Amino acid sequence: MSAGLDETKRSTGTGRRQGASGERLRVAVIGATGYAGAELVRILARHPAVELVGLGGRGRNAEPVETVHPHLAATRLYLDEEVPAADAVFLALPHGAAVERVPAIVDAGVTVIDLGPDFRLKDPADYPRWYRFEHARPDLLGQAVYGLPELHREELIALADRPVRIVGSPGCHATASILALAPLARAGLLGDVVVDAKTGVSGAGRETKPEYMFGEVNESVRAYGIGGHRHIAEIEQELAFAGAATGAANPGATGVDFLPNLIPMTRGILAAAHVRPTRPTSQDELDDLFAAAYTDEPFVTVVSAAPATKHVTGSNEARIHASYDSRTGRILVISVIDNLVKGAAGQAVQSFNLVHGLAETAGLEQLPLAP
Repeated sequence: MSAGLDETKRSTGTGRRQGASGERLRVAVIGATGYAGAELVRILARHPAVELVGLGGRGRNAEPVETVHPHLAATRLYLDEEVPAADAVFLALPHGAAVERVPAIVDAGVTVIDLGPDFRLKDPADYPRWYRFEHARPDLLGQAVYGLPELHREELIALADRPVRIVGSPGCHATASILALAPLARAGLLGDVVVDAKTGVSGAGRETKPEYMFGEVNESVRAYGIGGHRHIAEIEQELAFAGAATGAANPGATGVDFLPNLIPMTRGILAAAHVRPTRPTSQDELDDLFAAAYTDEPFVTVVSAAPATKHVTGSNEARIHASYDSRTGRILVISVIDNLVKGAAGQAVQSFNLVHGLAETAGLEQLPLAP
């Protein structure tokens, strides 16, 4: 946890830090017109250590943010084509667009947190396979930290001799699935793995497409990404990492079957992970594994009953329930998150906090909304 670190060794990567004087970090958001961008603005606008200095939107010129996001009118911010100099930049751009901007940002000594996929995967050969583009700067992939604090907290904490320049923030489905399965990966329990996920329509973004119109989504459930959803690459990469950290062998970590389903809901993801373990286990062992993994995590709660997406709406929280079926010998893990917060903007801010030596929970204390 960040509170236990030596503050004298921390670096923001830009030489600036909020100190006793209360100086705030200057932050810009590029791609602020989408849903994830709007969530970044909503969270950062009330962040105690942040001054939002610019919101970038393609083709925008001094346009009030409320023309695109009416709920953000009170921020009195504007959208522009370009943004001013900042200490950190969040990118919420389409696939392949961030890699064009990141080199210049990094060369300026500024930290970039990319909410897109351009710096999530370590192997450049994975990009044409999963995202259908050749990575233009594979040399930068080694500098990127995968922005899932529950697995990469130590890497995200910048030191004076090891600044963090690039954070590749995870995908929403990947976040829910990895959090569900990482404790099992560490224990070497992942044999056959099937993840069945349900997601709200906001995960598709704001682009107008017939299949996301109300008349198509309402009163319907539709499977998509059959045979290879792009988030599988992250899930397999990170489960292999989790297992390698403890020396555990997980055959299922390199062959996850993943099926997402679009349901008539605005926000939320429920991932149900069905696991045939590599050896006999028990409910007591599962309880111990998940308690050890998440008891001290500020944004992951292990619950005794199956959670619902409404339990986390609007918050940066993940709720996880693990159960063992002694009749079938299978493990079922249910994970729920808000896809726009813990699955996108909130998690990106969580990583930003760690990189800049701030309290990990800063700006993220919002409780879930109900009903």
